[in-house]
Amino acid sequence: MQALSAAPPETFRSVRFVLTDMDETLTHQGRLSAATYAALEQLQAAGIKVIPVTAAPAGWCDQMARMWPVDGVIGENGGLFFRRTPDGHGVMRTFWHGPDQLATMRGRLEAIGHSVRHRVPEATHADDQPFRQTSLAFARPQDKAATRHLVEALHAEGADATVNNLWVLGWLGGYDKLAMTRRVMVENYGVDIDAQRDAVLYAGDSTNDAPMFGFFRHTVGMSTVREYLSEIPTWPNWIAAGPGGAGFVQTAEAVLAGR
Repeated sequence: MQALSAAPPETFRSVRFVLTDMDETLTHQGRLSAATYAALEQLQAAGIKVIPVTAAPAGWCDQMARMWPVDGVIGENGGLFFRRTPDGHGVMRTFWHGPDQLATMRGRLEAIGHSVRHRVPEATHADDQPFRQTSLAFARPQDKAATRHLVEALHAEGADATVNNLWVLGWLGGYDKLAMTRRVMVENYGVDIDAQRDAVLYAGDSTNDAPMFGFFRHTVGMSTVREYLSEIPTWPNWIAAGPGGAGFVQTAEAVLAGR
């Protein structure tokens, strides 16, 4: 990793899309600053499309897609993509699973949740679980061994699992942030990220950002990513000076400098 401040102005000239984690990348300690919101607006004004790619629940993603200066939201670690309707008043919703699979998948997730709580009695659902449509979220334990135990319990029940700075996440379908990004970019923007990898910059801060850090060349970690480097096989190429919010503003400035 190199300090983002050392990046020459032309480094991100090819970037047409900024994909970004949300929790502790756009936000800091759970809050979105005015400066970060303004950075999102500035990117859009420069013709750069911004898409949060987050583990956050569908309920949060609906609000972001409707009201934030973003071009869409990939949520629940890749389970869904929400985007404003052309008239700006509604939301178009796409899920990884087809319409005929959603009910079965949700029933299976509910059963997995019960089984995991039986295996790990101390496991506690995240308080946003009622707003999720394609995933399970458990409050992340402070103890690393307890976190690992929870991940193992999800795997034992046949679920995919990962960890970020807030949650231990479980889902069904074999996808991740990168898999849904690949699909969304082709279907909505006509961009094959395998052929146009340099058109995208990804900003993140945590373990579940690993697939994105490993794939894209233009990657930026917030300063707090240092806490998770032992869990990330491929580190981001650049690191911002600040944590979420401040680090994203610096990232946006670096992208805009290339314009």
